[in-house]
Amino acid sequence: MRSSSLNRKRGLTGKSGLSKSTRPITSVIEGIQTSDGAGVKLKRIIGSPELDTLDPFLLLDEFKNDDPKAYGSGFPSHPHRGFETVTYMLHGNFRHKDSVGHEGLLTDGSVQWMTAGRGVIHSEMPEQTEGLVWGFQLWINLPKKLKMVEPAYQDIPSDAIPEIVRDGTTIRVIAGKLEKEEGPAHTKIGTLYLDIHLQGESDFVASIPEGWNGFLYVYEGSVKSGDGIAVGTGHLAVLGTEGEVRLTGGSGDDRILLCAGEPINEPIARGGPFVMNTRGEVLQAFEDYQNGVFDKAVS
Repeated sequence: MRSSSLNRKRGLTGKSGLSKSTRPITSVIEGIQTSDGAGVKLKRIIGSPELDTLDPFLLLDEFKNDDPKAYGSGFPSHPHRGFETVTYMLHGNFRHKDSVGHEGLLTDGSVQWMTAGRGVIHSEMPEQTEGLVWGFQLWINLPKKLKMVEPAYQDIPSDAIPEIVRDGTTIRVIAGKLEKEEGPAHTKIGTLYLDIHLQGESDFVASIPEGWNGFLYVYEGSVKSGDGIAVGTGHLAVLGTEGEVRLTGGSGDDRILLCAGEPINEPIARGGPFVMNTRGEVLQAFEDYQNGVFDKAVS
């Protein structure tokens, strides 16, 4: 695993001596408990009644359970079209298989980045019968011009994800660029995906491109933002579109996902596993799937 160390006084922007405004938190939500796949229990934060979408992000789920009855049936074969799915596994073993012929094993700390494009059928099934399963799935929309691209799959092992380390702070760069480190994920649109670990009362400062939408999700501990808002475990904070992200650890051992993306600003039509621009395109996706077009497209 690549790592680099940073001077604490410079933060994570690499622009010592420059003062920027703090990117504010505009809302904090908790999400809902639900289930998906073949009964896998999970928490849905984006895609919930509290936050339907955050362009370009369509869905964020957290699945965490040590009861095999809650995850043992996994996510059997199902279709997607028009967006990307990103699965980040903190703990556990799940195997991905799809109709294009891709196959990969998700293990502790690894990522799979799947571009559904014009259509793919895939499954994610557990390869364990006991122990903790804990991870996240993020859906990222695609613009109209890319919704029908060829399906693609990136299998990113844990040791391929670079880390930035400084006093009390470790940041895994999954996608996008932070300081001199660039995440291994190849993205279709501008995307930043970080996993941040703050220890003690350490802090985190980073720049995100102006105009991008972003959020932070606290999955352990708590943090306080630069504008003084506290965010606890299991809560998502929507960020404003200007200024630097500033966080301070609150519990002594805090873990946060920070994601940001370039907004697409196009109509969104959703129908189960399909996300297109119009209702007619969603209906066509259902028809294509039922007629076996997805299988033919990827044979």
